[in-house]
Amino acid sequence: MNERINRPAYLKKIIEFKDKDLVKIITGIRRCGKSTLLDLFEDYLLEQNIPKKNILHMNMESLKYRNILNYDTFYEFVSNSIVDGERNYLIFDELQTVKHWERAIESFRLDYDVDIYITGSNAYLLSSEFSTLLSGRYVEIRVLPLSFIEFLSFYEFALDVSIDEKFQKYLQIGGMPILRQLDFNIARINEVLEGIYSTVILRDVLERNKVADQALLNKIVLFLADNIGSITSPNSIGNILSSEGDIVKGKKKSDINVAGKTVDKYINMLKNAFIFYSVGRYDVKGKQLLKTLGKNYIIDLGFRNMLLGYRDADRGHILENIVFLELIRRDYSVNIGKVGEIEVDFIAEKPDDKIYIQVTETMMGEEVRERELRPLRLINDNYEKIVLSMDKSYIKSYDGIKAINIIDFLLEKY
Repeated sequence: MNERINRPAYLKKIIEFKDKDLVKIITGIRRCGKSTLLDLFEDYLLEQNIPKKNILHMNMESLKYRNILNYDTFYEFVSNSIVDGERNYLIFDELQTVKHWERAIESFRLDYDVDIYITGSNAYLLSSEFSTLLSGRYVEIRVLPLSFIEFLSFYEFALDVSIDEKFQKYLQIGGMPILRQLDFNIARINEVLEGIYSTVILRDVLERNKVADQALLNKIVLFLADNIGSITSPNSIGNILSSEGDIVKGKKKSDINVAGKTVDKYINMLKNAFIFYSVGRYDVKGKQLLKTLGKNYIIDLGFRNMLLGYRDADRGHILENIVFLELIRRDYSVNIGKVGEIEVDFIAEKPDDKIYIQVTETMMGEEVRERELRPLRLINDNYEKIVLSMDKSYIKSYDGIKAINIIDFLLEKY
């Protein structure tokens, strides 16, 4: 049974697109809450007095639909369930199991009065064939695991548990909704996370990429998880793995290039399964995206801790990962900034907004403070500049650069 958590920000977004002539595609890693979100949307439709008979909700991974494997049988089944002459709401979970499903979806749009909602657990759902067929007629809504605000509302804590202790739990177990059932039992939590991770690797990576080497894939996952927030490139990762004998042996440039291309291919597989995000660099002064050297962030810190073991040593990059995911939740487009030879952690942009952000565990100590403030001081425009840290300080600004506690930032309403 799905955990039911009200996720108002996502639900509001879906409702805003209701009855618009767009196919709504809800994507995200397995078990992050996509199906529950559409259950909540179905509840909303019923509350709006939409008749039950006008709502068709199918989870294509259910054995009930095991014989619906291609678009012909899918189209026929759905067509027989549609109420003619009335508006119908079609909700399909994990539609990637149906071969060429996009042809049926386009036909439903042409043949009936329908409003269509789809979930999928990998980016192959948005394949080039689908994008071509429905060009400009769909919207993607990316669902992430629980934010810290959602985590606080989802779990029950004793009255004497501080906000800092709650945040520590969030850093440790992450935000996969199913974990609430396990009452912070770390051994059981790791077993569940391992099960989800294995399913994602098997069904959304290896089944989609038959030539993939599972051992090499796992090594790349571990490397990326261990280096979240660090500047890397496929070539540099390939070089390291080659030196360990995992890809190709040899020091020639051609060998390194082959290894880099192999790593790049595997990273794209992991991105398509929504396990990692890759973030590019933007030259603030040159006003252009750079083609080399970026960062990778994991979708949920619970997976990282399950894979590597929980450790507090890399706290700066852990906090950076948390802030990155929060910016994505808030609909920002995110890049790493480069000002000369100095890095700005994040440039977060919306059509009408831009923020420059540095993330650090602490601003205590003059050397650290100057290191974190310097990149922001080198940027000459008037957009907001922020340093996020775990400090609880009365100092709220350094020469116009805001200083905000990370927990306070995560608790902001938006």
